[in-house]
Amino acid sequence: MITLLVAHVVLAAAAPALVRWWGSRAFIVLAAPPAAAAVWVLTQTSTVLAGRPPTFRADWVPSLGMQLSFRLDTLSWLLTLVVGAIGALVLLYCAHYFEDDEPGLGGFAASLTGFAGAMLGLVTSDDLLVLYLFWELTTVLSYLLIGHRAGSSVSRSAATQALVVTTAGGLAMLVGIVLLGQDAGTYRISELVADPPTGPLATAAVVLLLLGAVSKSALVPFHFWLPGAMAAPTPVSAYLHAAAMVKAGVYLVARLAPAFSDLPLWRLVVLVLGGATMLVGGWRSLRQHDLKLLLAYGTVSQLGYLTILAGYGTRAAALAALTVLVGHALFKSCLFLVVGTIDHSAHTRDVRELSGLGRRMPWLAGTAVVAAASMVGLPPMIGFVGKETAYTSLLPGHGAGPDGDWPVLVVLVAGSVLTFAYGARFCWGAFRSVRGRAPTPLHRPAGLLVGVPVLLAAAGVVAGALSGLGERYLHAYTEAWPQARHTVHLGLWHGLSTQLLLSAATVALGAALFWQRSRVEVLQRTAPAVPSADAAYRGLMRGLDRASLEVTGAFQRGSLPLSLGLILLVLVVLPAVGLAGAAWPDQVRWADSPVQVAVAVVIAAAAFFTTRARRRLRAVFLVSVTGYGTAMLFLLHGAPDLALTQVLVETVSIVVFVLVLRRLSGKFNDDPSLRTRRLRGLLGIGVGVVTTCMALVAVAARTAEPMTAEFAKGAVEFGGGNNIVNVTLVDIRAWDTMGELSVVLVAATGVASLIFLREDALSVSRRLVANARSLRRTHASLGGNEGSPWLAEGSAMPPERRSVLFEVVTRLIFHTIILWSLYLLFSGHNHPGGGFAAGLVAGLALAVRYLAGERDELRAAAPIMPGLLLGAGLFLSAGTGLASLAFGGDVLQSWIFDLHLPPIGDVHLVTSVFFDIGVYLVVIGLILDILRSLGSGLDQLIEAGDDPSVPPPSAHLLRGPR
Repeated sequence: MITLLVAHVVLAAAAPALVRWWGSRAFIVLAAPPAAAAVWVLTQTSTVLAGRPPTFRADWVPSLGMQLSFRLDTLSWLLTLVVGAIGALVLLYCAHYFEDDEPGLGGFAASLTGFAGAMLGLVTSDDLLVLYLFWELTTVLSYLLIGHRAGSSVSRSAATQALVVTTAGGLAMLVGIVLLGQDAGTYRISELVADPPTGPLATAAVVLLLLGAVSKSALVPFHFWLPGAMAAPTPVSAYLHAAAMVKAGVYLVARLAPAFSDLPLWRLVVLVLGGATMLVGGWRSLRQHDLKLLLAYGTVSQLGYLTILAGYGTRAAALAALTVLVGHALFKSCLFLVVGTIDHSAHTRDVRELSGLGRRMPWLAGTAVVAAASMVGLPPMIGFVGKETAYTSLLPGHGAGPDGDWPVLVVLVAGSVLTFAYGARFCWGAFRSVRGRAPTPLHRPAGLLVGVPVLLAAAGVVAGALSGLGERYLHAYTEAWPQARHTVHLGLWHGLSTQLLLSAATVALGAALFWQRSRVEVLQRTAPAVPSADAAYRGLMRGLDRASLEVTGAFQRGSLPLSLGLILLVLVVLPAVGLAGAAWPDQVRWADSPVQVAVAVVIAAAAFFTTRARRRLRAVFLVSVTGYGTAMLFLLHGAPDLALTQVLVETVSIVVFVLVLRRLSGKFNDDPSLRTRRLRGLLGIGVGVVTTCMALVAVAARTAEPMTAEFAKGAVEFGGGNNIVNVTLVDIRAWDTMGELSVVLVAATGVASLIFLREDALSVSRRLVANARSLRRTHASLGGNEGSPWLAEGSAMPPERRSVLFEVVTRLIFHTIILWSLYLLFSGHNHPGGGFAAGLVAGLALAVRYLAGERDELRAAAPIMPGLLLGAGLFLSAGTGLASLAFGGDVLQSWIFDLHLPPIGDVHLVTSVFFDIGVYLVVIGLILDILRSLGSGLDQLIEAGDDPSVPPPSAHLLRGPR
């Protein structure tokens, strides 16, 4: 399982490059991971049938009880087969569906491949928290796929709508997961189903879980997002909205049904919402003229159908649910792909414009008829088998009670009648020849555009014919419920029976409804308008926008003093309320030595004089005194690593401030009144007092032994190093560091947006970096530097801004600083240093090169895009954490090797050094990003302002470096 998941991740990451090299043919390679998943799951069939589901478990976050836990039981086996096989076929279809010059095709390919991997993880996960992570990953990837055509406002709106609805349901689901896990004492799904908790808390948790499933599977009242998602390319609809994403909610219902289907609230949610969805979706589909929208509303209807069966809670209904699930995945993905082929060949999906397709595309027409026959439940298709089993499960003697469940059965029959009507409408509207209308212009579709739908339709026929043989593969799941009086079996013929009569009635009524389709359309147009869920959603979003605007206008008026004042006022008021009844320490030790007191006095004096400073630069340097003083306190307390990091952070901060201050006036602009200064002083004193009190209370409130007491021992035994701080970052608390790296990337993205807001800025920056690399190779081939005796690009600076002394010093110290950063990097496991401090040192070396030679010299010193460093660093850190799984370890587990290398001697190697190298690259990338934006970008703004011949850029945009 892990190998397959990693394969999806690797190929998803490589997809943009593969698409650049091979165009749309890259999809053929990208189909390999889901195809491999389908093949692998077939090889595990005998093991699953024998009741020995393959499992994988590895500790992930032990403190939260989280494990990377995967399990392949009958339900997971079936869903993996569906997700893998159809995912592979859809990716193959994409190879001929998209043109090589499709905008954003590389990102689309990566997202679709990643989505297939996320679905694989979702349906095989045996931990609710891990399932939730995959659940939300499918949400994010579906957002990217639906919004693939970013230039279309319809695509963007549909993607946002799907994201908001499914994320809201996902958050409710997360609360339910936490409640259920805490109540049961485990997040393991197999254990929860085997021994479900009871009581009000468990009931509330299950309802919240159902809310997540309902939103994901587009049930009423959340059904409106699915038709809107048809703005996505058709392969997305065929996979996400027929076979994969929308099945996630049904899968969750089916997964939890053996444990919780007896709850009254469960049955209320499943049956009422499922039935309403089935009828609403079917009724709405009858008035659609867009073939894709017709199928979308039909999908909504059948998701309600599936939810009823999956959550009904009997053996017969469970068997019907799995059968219908397979059938629906086959025929609905086939029909969506048929629509994609029609759209690709005729450039329209509107039934009012199509004519004559049946005669000119006979293979596609036959495929659509076969798939539609399965959808409406005609023999010998798998859809007929599923519908017969569904009807049977609600009849007397099959688990639905001694008298059956006629209200639910009536809803299923009514929904099936609507299904027949819109299935006939689909085939008739797509392939008929309209008298008086010219045949729709076509171009011949490529082979895969017809071959893949044909294969899916044929699979529906084969599945129906072999349904009796396939029944035994589903028994392990259905046996979770007691056997009913009458056994239900899959098959095409069970003799003359009530369910067969109901099927015949369904066909007759559906045919009549289609025959009277004109009157039905008139009825739908003249019927009183009912408030739609989509309108309610848009009204809610407008209300939220308005409320946020009012709140923002009241508290954020563009005044920085007001914004900071509100933040600090909250910081004073809220903790002060909590401090009122807090326990205070019995004694306070104010200092350990007179030196500490002296440093504290210097810090306090610098802080005071900062408030009195009228010049910006003076205030910056006074603030830096407080930072360097804090570093001295760290050092006096015996924490050289913290002191080193604090000094480096403070130095980088000064560089950033100085770069920004070039565009600001020398003095502060505001001249506050005496009253304002007093209020600011009181607020500052209040913040200081409250912060001090919180620190004292936090120390006094401790009741348990601090975890850090074991860090010194754990650093050596667990992390293989003597530097407790560094080992904590890369071993003991590595997950915290991973989160901080992600924050750094977000910050770097924000900084980069300052220079890359223009569409061409990124490409310009890439071209300049490539030119710098080319120039470096040219200089190397000439055996020296042709531009300047000291700096690579020193001659590019205007003579009046050059400093020979600065250039000489830079040339002498740059490589020494880089070597020092490498020393800090590799010695940080046992001595002060580490990846973060080393990255700051290397970044300061780049800052020196920039200050000496400006932006051209910076590009010569680091001819690489910051994003590449940031991505490579995060990938290396995360990859190091996952690599340990391949050797049977835990995530982010370090491995220690003591080697004796004759030329070098004894070598103590800890694999976490690679994690640290990733941190090192991320920090360098961040600082390089800052120098490129706040340095090079501001340089151009300054030059544009000084040179009348240079058109001034917009005041709020930073143009790319020259």
